[in-house]
Amino acid sequence: MAGKVVLTYFNGRGKMESIRWLLAAAEVEFEEVFLTTREQYEKLLSDGDLMYQQVPLVEIDGMKLIQTKAILQYIAEKYNLHGKDLKDKVMINMYSEGIMDLMEMIMTLIFVTDKQPKLDIIETKAKERYLPVFEKALSGPVYLVGGKLSCADVQLMECTLMLEEKFPAILADFANIKSFQGRMSRVPGLSKFLQPGSQRKPQPDDLFVKTAIEVLRLKF
Repeated sequence: MAGKVVLTYFNGRGKMESIRWLLAAAEVEFEEVFLTTREQYEKLLSDGDLMYQQVPLVEIDGMKLIQTKAILQYIAEKYNLHGKDLKDKVMINMYSEGIMDLMEMIMTLIFVTDKQPKLDIIETKAKERYLPVFEKALSGPVYLVGGKLSCADVQLMECTLMLEEKFPAILADFANIKSFQGRMSRVPGLSKFLQPGSQRKPQPDDLFVKTAIEVLRLKF
């Protein structure tokens, strides 16, 4: 696998999915190693590959990177998806962190027994706090920042599709975001990633949850 980008994580979305999306947008091929046993995880620990004993782990350019935000920023910088100057970068980061806050709420649903109260909170926050920001930002520009594709656009595409999986009509009052989705679906790398058979992962199921709990020995 020398020279290839290698992702080590579970066979599911989780915190790795945004990394997959960004690599796809940059048209970078990657291979995946799926964690299925505690022994695999313990070997990563004994080899010193996990700085904070956490995955995702991404092997790229001779480095072994952890921490999702750091990985995303490295990929964005490397493939010119992080703005043209410091002002662009800080705007992209503000959009990205808001999007990640929203996606985090959706991601943690799988570990909640009574999901409906949390779904109600997510829907309300999405409609009142987050989506209006992006609807306004896209009222004229093609992309969120600087008239150019950035990691924030890729994350917004991922996030809005996640929202529609849970709330199919949630974008009914957000025409600019719907138009944005159409444009993003035509970005070459994303167009391919959105096709059946790609490395995009489906919504997490019980096996994904069970595997993560067993491998990481998660406690709730």
